[in-house]
Amino acid sequence: MSPDIHFEARLLMMGAATGAGLMALYDFLRAFRAVVRHGWLWVGIEDLIYWIFAGFVVFYLLYRENDGALRLYVIGTVLLTMIFYDRLCSAFFRKVLKKLRRCFRIRLSKRNR
Repeated sequence: MSPDIHFEARLLMMGAATGAGLMALYDFLRAFRAVVRHGWLWVGIEDLIYWIFAGFVVFYLLYRENDGALRLYVIGTVLLTMIFYDRLCSAFFRKVLKKLRRCFRIRLSKRNR
């Protein structure tokens, strides 16, 4: 395999790993929101900070691995991986969180009786 093709494939895989990692981080943010309830303003501020961080992470990936040259397929890979992760893994994670929340509510209501 040519070194150029190997480099591009590695960059593509790093973009996919970055997208999955960013969505896993967002799942932890969702879990934090489930535990600590707060208003829409704080949710918006958290999302703004998260997306700024995500932009810097993608920029850092391109800067470190590709000397800052813009590769749209890497950005597209990050985006598509985030969507794919959200539809599969995050949906399962949200279902588990809902069941855990119900379980804790039932146990807390039984203790309060």
